[in-house]
Amino acid sequence: MDQTDVAAPVHAGRPAPGGAHPSAPVRSAAEARAHALSVVLDEWNSVSRTAHERDLIDLQLVVSELVSNAIRHGGGLAGFEAVPTAEGVRLAVHDHSAVVPAAAFGSGDLPSGHHGNGYGWPLIIRLAREIAVEPRPGGGKTVSVLVPLRPA
Repeated sequence: MDQTDVAAPVHAGRPAPGGAHPSAPVRSAAEARAHALSVVLDEWNSVSRTAHERDLIDLQLVVSELVSNAIRHGGGLAGFEAVPTAEGVRLAVHDHSAVVPAAAFGSGDLPSGHHGNGYGWPLIIRLAREIAVEPRPGGGKTVSVLVPLRPA
């Protein structure tokens, strides 16, 4: 499931210092992926630095897993941010559940055998850094990660 109904608009990230990315509603993993990619293309890439294609694929996978988890297991998507850093892109996904996923701080080992699920957190752990899960002041939680980017 890639979409959710959100009573109030969920905004993508903060506007860039130059205003390149005004807030826009994000209601699905597809919209979150598009926003994260635009942050890289418009704000991380430069004349002297372009993100490696493999890292962009990793970024898209991590965004998909985090947003899908918020929708499926977190009571719905409450917010999404993608902020460029010198090392890559910091993602923050806000949801409505205070439950910390047991697998969030696991080893990153893939499940043995094919069970149809259980692959999301191992992928996130393998592809992202600085994973944090913090309670939100009004309830729910924020999952934040850094997805590293390397120049091509």
